[in-house]
Amino acid sequence: MSDSSTTTITALFRTREEADLAIEHLVQKNGVPRPDIFVQPTAHENSGGTAPSGGDRYHEDGPREDGKLTGEIEVSVDVAEGEIAAVQRTLGDTGAIHVSGRPLT
Repeated sequence: MSDSSTTTITALFRTREEADLAIEHLVQKNGVPRPDIFVQPTAHENSGGTAPSGGDRYHEDGPREDGKLTGEIEVSVDVAEGEIAAVQRTLGDTGAIHVSGRPLT
């Protein structure tokens, strides 16, 4: 999606679980096409976020300590101008710790 009224909304999440939930809601509730959603760690290394969650938290021997928690997970989505508020609300409702936007040029 790329036209003069397209904006990239970026959100940061503490856990991969929160980022995955946000993506699911963007696709299913907001109707955002999956190719318009991008996910990456903010750290130089691959990361599961800054806090353990889901399968990162425990295994059969107790708490896990082997997962890399070196930075937030960034989710960005390209949306039309009329979808900005709904997408920002969805990202906030699913645990984003920071949401920002910038118009695509």
